[in-house]
Amino acid sequence: MKPTHQQLAELARRDPALGKTMRRLPTFPGFPKRGHYHSHFHALASAIIHQQLATKAAQTIHGRVLALTPGLRFPGPEELLEIPKQRLRGAGLSEAKFLGLRDLAKKSINGTLDLPRISRLDDDAVIEHLVCVRGIGEWTAQMFLLFRLGRLDVFAPGDLGLREGARKLDGFAARPTPKELLERAEVWRPLRSVACWYLWRLVSP
Repeated sequence: MKPTHQQLAELARRDPALGKTMRRLPTFPGFPKRGHYHSHFHALASAIIHQQLATKAAQTIHGRVLALTPGLRFPGPEELLEIPKQRLRGAGLSEAKFLGLRDLAKKSINGTLDLPRISRLDDDAVIEHLVCVRGIGEWTAQMFLLFRLGRLDVFAPGDLGLREGARKLDGFAARPTPKELLERAEVWRPLRSVACWYLWRLVSP
């Protein structure tokens, strides 16, 4: 989903500091990017695998798990539950990640996690829905809203990259606290996702 040119112009007008950043950096690309993950389940499983790991290490483990079943796609919930624990652990999954993936698969199958209909829920309901899964916290749910569902008004005030980006945006010596950043973000509604993208670009162009 992409905001209109008029919406972006209004965002830049309301916050001159962000507007200046928007003019000198690439245009917000819009989300979701569907090509990387073939299902919501895959996106969430990948998020669990990537937690607290360097990108290269997480990608290696992801590839090993994918290789445990036939075909080019990541195992679905039923397939994942059929893979013996020792093989998943042998692929590099920690005990916590193994338990998280198993919980995700079980709840996807028994209907506790209704992924086919999750896009119909509002943002708060999506977060509440996802955090019932072991290993999925509020931040992971917020990233799912932004990058997978393409919601335009998502904000994660505890994200270190956003806090650092906000520090650079406003020229402060110290990063704002999550509470301060949440208050700062009010001016960016209803396009806080767009602001997130630009704050991240200030940290990692």
